[in-house]
Amino acid sequence: MHKRVTFDDKLLPYMLLAPQLFITVAFFLWPSGQAIWQSLIIEDAFGGNTRFVWFANFERLLTDSAYWHSARITLFFSLMVTLIGLALALLLAVMADRTLRGATAYKTFLVWPYAVAPAVAGVLWGFLFNPRVGIFAYWLDRFGIEWNHQLNGNQALWLVIFAACWNQISYNFIFFLAGLQSIPKSLIEAAAIDGAGPGRRFWTIMFPLLSPTGFFLLVVNIIYAFFGTFGVVDALTKGGPAADTTILVFKVYNDGFRGSDFGGSAAQSVILMLIVVALTVVQFRFIERRVHY
Repeated sequence: MHKRVTFDDKLLPYMLLAPQLFITVAFFLWPSGQAIWQSLIIEDAFGGNTRFVWFANFERLLTDSAYWHSARITLFFSLMVTLIGLALALLLAVMADRTLRGATAYKTFLVWPYAVAPAVAGVLWGFLFNPRVGIFAYWLDRFGIEWNHQLNGNQALWLVIFAACWNQISYNFIFFLAGLQSIPKSLIEAAAIDGAGPGRRFWTIMFPLLSPTGFFLLVVNIIYAFFGTFGVVDALTKGGPAADTTILVFKVYNDGFRGSDFGGSAAQSVILMLIVVALTVVQFRFIERRVHY
C-alpha cells in the first residue's frame, strides 16, 4: 500500500515550491538562456551593434589551438584536484576518527581552511611560494630546487592544484568524517575479532559503506574543479605564465571581460556547462551502480 500526501489547500503545494522555483529560474535557467543567446550573436563592447551569426562562435572556438590547450590543462587540473583532494581528506578523516588526545583541536584546525575564500587562498599560497620572499620557496632553494612559478608553467600549474585542493579539503574532510562516524562500530569490532587487520577492515567494510559519501563528494569536487577554482587561479597566476594555468572557467572571464569577445566567451560558457552536465550524467549513470546504500 502506497501512502500519498494530500493537501486540503490546492494552492499550498505551489506556494511551497515557489521559492525554490524562483531561485532555479533566476540563478540558473535565465542566465543559461542568456548565455545561449549571446553565444549565437556578435556584439560590440557597448552592446550597440548586434549581429546574429548562428554557430560561427562555436566553429571559431573549436578551431582555436589556444582553446584546446586550455581544455587539456582543465582536464588534468580537474582530475588532480578531485583525486588529491578526496584522497587527502579521506586519509585525514580516518586519522581523526581514531581516539586521539586533542582530537577536537585537530578537527577544528582541519575545518578552518574551508572558511578561507578561494581568492584569499590564492594570495596566501602565492605569498608562501613567492620566489623572493616566500618561506616555502626559500626552503626549496635550500634543497637545491629552483622555484619560480611566475616563469615555470609546470610549477605554476601544480601550485594552483595544491592551493585549490587545500581550499576544498576541509569540505571533503567534514563529510568523510561524518560518514565514518555513522558506520556501526559493531561491524568493525566483529571484523577485528575474526582476525581482519586495520587495512582489511578499511577496504572491506569502511570504504564500501563510505561509497554514498564518496560518490556525492566526487560530483561536488568535479563541479568545484571546473567552476569554483576561478578565484584561486585569478589571484595566484592570472592564467600565466604563457597561459599554462588558463583553465576553461578563467578563459571565459579573460576572453569576455578583458578581450571583449562576448560571443566567444558565451560560447565557451555553454560548452563548459555541457561538459559538466555530461560528466555528472555519466557519474550517475555508471559510477552510482557501484555505490552501496
